[in-house]
Amino acid sequence: MADLKLDILVIPTYNVKTLGIADASTYPSTVTAPTIEMNVPGFGDVSLPFNINDFNIYTSQSLGITAVGEPLIALPDGVYYIKYSVTPAYQNYVEKTIIRVDKLQEKFDSAFMKLDMMECDAAIKKQQKVDLNSIYYFIQGAIAAANNCAVATSNKLYAQANRMLDNFIRNNCNCYGNNYINNFN
Repeated sequence: MADLKLDILVIPTYNVKTLGIADASTYPSTVTAPTIEMNVPGFGDVSLPFNINDFNIYTSQSLGITAVGEPLIALPDGVYYIKYSVTPAYQNYVEKTIIRVDKLQEKFDSAFMKLDMMECDAAIKKQQKVDLNSIYYFIQGAIAAANNCAVATSNKLYAQANRMLDNFIRNNCNCYGNNYINNFN
């Protein structure tokens, strides 16, 4: 197995109910017992078979969050620890730490789509855009931190983005353009 190189890619599915993981490994020959292990935020560890050279889709049912036959639910946002291994177990493996932000992104997209881009009050509209850009940077910061195994930082940035977004939605901006006028003019 000298040419064995394991690698996985977490691929966006643009669906809060699915998690997609593609096999990007190179195999010199047939492998046995390909397994993916995940720590799902709030639900613990799960170990599942993994289809090599394929795109694997995981749902609340396959991850053991809901029972088979029950309706699928949104997978939790948060930091996922993923380990892909083949036999002999724990000698050949790859690990990834990612943060799932699909539910937060869905909420962000909804807030963004509520903006009236053609509104006459330019200062208010610019302030809303500044606020949403700030929230977006916090989301991207959370992703970057998780990709670099800075889990505590990732969780803080995610929580801050979520608080800011909730406040933005709750107050329907509630701004008068003053922040934009004072800081960007």
